[in-house]
Amino acid sequence: MSSHREAPEISKDPVADSTDVYAFVSPDRPSTVTLIANYIPLQGPAGGPNFYEFGDDVLYSINIDTNGDGDADIAYEFQFQTVVRNPNTFLYNTGPITALNSPTWNRRQFYSLTRVAGGRRQLLASDLASPPCNIGPLSTPDYPALAAAATHKLGGGVSVFAGQRAEGFYVDLGAIFDLADLRPFEQLHVMPAFTSAAPGVNAARNLNVHSLALQVPIADVTGNGSVPTDASKSSSVIGVWASAQRRKVTIRGGRGEDFDTGPWVQVSRLGNPLFNEVIVPMSEKDDWNAVPPSSDSAFAKYVAKPELAGLLPILFPGVFPHLAALNASGKPRADLEAILLTGIPPGLIPGFQNFTGAHQADMLRLNVAIRPSSSPNIFGLLGGDVAGFPNGRRVADDVTAIELRAIAGVTYPLVDHTFVPDGAASVVTDGTTPADLDVPFLSAFPYLGVPHGGFSTPSS
Repeated sequence: MSSHREAPEISKDPVADSTDVYAFVSPDRPSTVTLIANYIPLQGPAGGPNFYEFGDDVLYSINIDTNGDGDADIAYEFQFQTVVRNPNTFLYNTGPITALNSPTWNRRQFYSLTRVAGGRRQLLASDLASPPCNIGPLSTPDYPALAAAATHKLGGGVSVFAGQRAEGFYVDLGAIFDLADLRPFEQLHVMPAFTSAAPGVNAARNLNVHSLALQVPIADVTGNGSVPTDASKSSSVIGVWASAQRRKVTIRGGRGEDFDTGPWVQVSRLGNPLFNEVIVPMSEKDDWNAVPPSSDSAFAKYVAKPELAGLLPILFPGVFPHLAALNASGKPRADLEAILLTGIPPGLIPGFQNFTGAHQADMLRLNVAIRPSSSPNIFGLLGGDVAGFPNGRRVADDVTAIELRAIAGVTYPLVDHTFVPDGAASVVTDGTTPADLDVPFLSAFPYLGVPHGGFSTPSS
């Protein structure tokens, strides 16, 4: 999975747990970049009476590195406030919610958006309304209209949305964490034909998330305030990640009244999908969540020799002999270090680079001079689509298959032309695709689909 419940401590704190981060040049507004950070993983839509919401005690940030040092040069901060209208009912709403100010909606959330750059804080907007959760056809009879009303245009080409959306990440969690028992590969033990034996089962089907979605002009996120047009220039590449912070001290009071004080302390972060989940060992996952990307050289050894690369030849005997030989050679995985920690330097892939420098840091790296693809390929760079992951990440990109194939050795010839990947490496997959989602992506901001309603959610 991308980063759902990826570390022991953050799994106990879902409102601060980022599930996915996306960064891409907006296909319908290519003069802008869209940044999305999702939180509160694996939401069952029928979650009443206390439906899901952002934490008033959490500082959420979407961070941008413009100079390759792994520290935020620009950050967009979200802070929330919950308002209870009617304290004398147990209900989230006492009638249909037909507008963001419906008097029947009892528990509303508002937020502020602040841009931090060059040590200066600029409040872009306050008292912005979030939409309700999608309760069902009686409570939220026109949910798309509520979400549209909660998509705020702030001027200067900036749009923002903060609220519930359909989970857009597709993955066979049951197979991956059952010792990578990938269903399409079940036959490979006895018949290595590299064809799909069974489709994957999307564990995120019918689930929701809470999204912080931001669309801003490209000039707002580059180091010099320009709109790059030359994809070969280092100034065209930005690094993106999300983080969540809590106050350092919490004093527990009576009747659930807590008091938070002290400086903000980071409790979670997310850049590349699967990094903390599949690469960082269990004993260091909480440590990784607490430090900025600029400290990631401490975890680089796990990228250079990923545990999963060693497990694949064992879990699938005879299927990955070339990968097994590469593992036995002890050579570091310089291909994975480039993809995940530095960006891909010029020269490795003709006409493409998203290199941010030698400093190792886990960030999504987006070359903003590369225009959106007219025919997107869900396998991104591996599918010949330079506008897709690991060049940023679009909502439909099959990041699970891309990273599985990279770990299996497909990308190692970038750094060693003599290496021949195993035949299975280019087709390894968990068997899920965007077709396994129940609701479609949107063609415009905020791109993730309408959240599943609690009343109408199927039981299976």
